[in-house]
Amino acid sequence: MNNNKEILEKVELDDLSHEEMGDNHIASSADTPLRPDAFDRSNEEKIEIIRKHFYSIMEALGLDMEDESLKGTPERVAKMYVEEIFCGLNPENKPNAKKFSNKYEYGDMVLEKNIQVTSFCEHHFLPFIGKAHVAYISSGKVIGLSKINRIVNHYSRRPQVQERLTLQIADELEKALDTQDVAVFIESKHFCVSLRGIQDMASSTVTSEYRGAFKKSDVQQKFIDYIKTKTEM
Repeated sequence: MNNNKEILEKVELDDLSHEEMGDNHIASSADTPLRPDAFDRSNEEKIEIIRKHFYSIMEALGLDMEDESLKGTPERVAKMYVEEIFCGLNPENKPNAKKFSNKYEYGDMVLEKNIQVTSFCEHHFLPFIGKAHVAYISSGKVIGLSKINRIVNHYSRRPQVQERLTLQIADELEKALDTQDVAVFIESKHFCVSLRGIQDMASSTVTSEYRGAFKKSDVQQKFIDYIKTKTEM
């Protein structure tokens, strides 16, 4: 049954043009599409390749690349791509979510609210920014609260689709905490919607993933109620 579903989904994707996939924000995979040789080059090599290509892009746009204000832009953009906004592509940067025993036997929901999400849409390379709310119920293990923020940041720092980002955070929490009882809720504003195409400045996109105990309506509602509660200091 699953194989048939995957075949059908592949046929549907094959029927779409690249332009349609981008305009409709359709992802081809729940995993970030990476080549097997993605990390054969050093960061320095990647920066130099991107610098050259971005120089060509700026030049093609008609910009004066001898201007003092623009000369350093290709280098700055290349470093930003590799070392900052897309650093989550490199598995070496993945946070080490060390587990601790839940010695105090806290058995209720742990919720980390209003985690800043800064990512880039993989279809237009424009940012989408917003907030993530992440919760789990311990199965006997806990992780440091800051590690939840780091997990969200790690998977955000790559070309993304919001639905995939939501699933990747949930997957990582499951592995880090040895529990299926996790929930992820993300609301963000996509600049590829507000700055191009429909140019809708007001809309936002919401995605969620509920697993384990969070599939129960009462637990899910409690999670939503906690999100709505004004707790900002």
